[in-house]
Amino acid sequence: MNFFDKLLAAIEHQNSLLYVALEPDPDSHIFDTENCGGIESNCTDSIEQWQEWLHFVIRETSELVCAYKLSLGFYLTLGIPGLKLLEKTLQFIPPNIPTILDAKHSDLNSSTVFARFVFEDLKFDACTLTPYAGLDQVAPFLVYPDKAVFILCATANPSASIIQEYPQPDKPLYLELVNTSQTWGTSEQLGLEVGMVPDMLAKIRQAAPERLILLQGDVAEENDLTDLDDLTQILSAGLSLNGEGLLLPVPPQLLEQDNLKEGIKELQEQINQERQRVIQGNPTCDLWLPDVCFLRHQPHRDLILQLYDIGCIIFGDHVQASGETFPYYIDLRRIISTPQIFHQIVGAYGEILETLTFDRIAGIPYGSLPTATGLSLRLQRPMIFPRKEVKAYGAGRLIEGHFQPGETIVVVDDILITGNSVIKGAEKLKSAGLKVEDIVVLIDHERGVKERLKENHYHAHAVLTLSEIAETLYEANRITEEQFNFF
Repeated sequence: MNFFDKLLAAIEHQNSLLYVALEPDPDSHIFDTENCGGIESNCTDSIEQWQEWLHFVIRETSELVCAYKLSLGFYLTLGIPGLKLLEKTLQFIPPNIPTILDAKHSDLNSSTVFARFVFEDLKFDACTLTPYAGLDQVAPFLVYPDKAVFILCATANPSASIIQEYPQPDKPLYLELVNTSQTWGTSEQLGLEVGMVPDMLAKIRQAAPERLILLQGDVAEENDLTDLDDLTQILSAGLSLNGEGLLLPVPPQLLEQDNLKEGIKELQEQINQERQRVIQGNPTCDLWLPDVCFLRHQPHRDLILQLYDIGCIIFGDHVQASGETFPYYIDLRRIISTPQIFHQIVGAYGEILETLTFDRIAGIPYGSLPTATGLSLRLQRPMIFPRKEVKAYGAGRLIEGHFQPGETIVVVDDILITGNSVIKGAEKLKSAGLKVEDIVVLIDHERGVKERLKENHYHAHAVLTLSEIAETLYEANRITEEQFNFF
């Protein structure tokens, strides 16, 4: 189970968006640590006190929260015993509740080994990163498909505004970071870490409506989740349209109370009441559970949004290969330059191909050849392709690659508009004695081509339809109503 699924299961089971920060903070008032002489003294008593308290917090909150976050810095200040404390604390957390290492890792050179340390050695489910070194720094963490990262994009620290609001408040750097980071990984792999400032949080939610936001626990003075008015502002700014997408910290003062369970339970109920208000104002929710609403699962929503964000869907009059002029253009050749999205697309094709019976994969030149290659590697099936034109020299082959007459071929293409190119490619394969029954594409323009293919004895399958793309982009505020009508 990946991080996202594990988190959703915990949210549903606990009916909670709260997480607890498990921090051995020497400045807290939980118990007196002044007599501990620091790292050099190897203060065993202090470590044991922290271990006892952290285990107590986990016992008291394990039925009330959906995640635990452990700040690496606090454990490092305790030296080697602190790292052992980190390991013991992790072992005490119930396996059904996801764990997040708040590391704010930012070093490019050590990213690969640090990702291995976090995800393989410590077995955390997610990790926070400071991403100013770019995708090269984040990529080593994204190669773990069942894990997740949270990109620190903005904090509540007042002095940070000098950098975060650069070059001007209406076009701040933090929003550029939000927009860019969304092309690095899917919403199941990459979330955002944000400070507790309602105005800033609202802008980020608008820019990234589908992303999971981890709200920082460093509460600004004017915001306090135990205050109902402040809580309402934060939830209104940060919740997604379906009343989710936001992880909120249990305020530290609640953890210091004698009966912390009652305080957290009260906060949980207040949050769910506000979620209910958000959900009732959203007509797209059609599945109700007690106190919680979940949108109908849209398996390719994030893929569609990422295709738009990297410029695969552009507007303006464009002549298509068929000679027709559309008020938009879909350019899928860009995907090969974004490995994370290309990997996701190959996976979406693969889900369809795994339901079909075939001997080899054939890509239609030139647009679908990278996809066919990726599928061949992913599914470990041999690949061939019909040439666009027959060479007048050399072997003069019509079909490239090894095959045996009589084998069944599944054809892979990118877009169905008229179907001419894929039909020509399939006919070339059949002329070589191969059987072609299934054709799989990424996008179907829904212009009756599937029916035309059926008349020619082909079964067409599509990952996405044009109407699905248009509806998703419009619901996510990526396109205007006028642009929606273009489709």
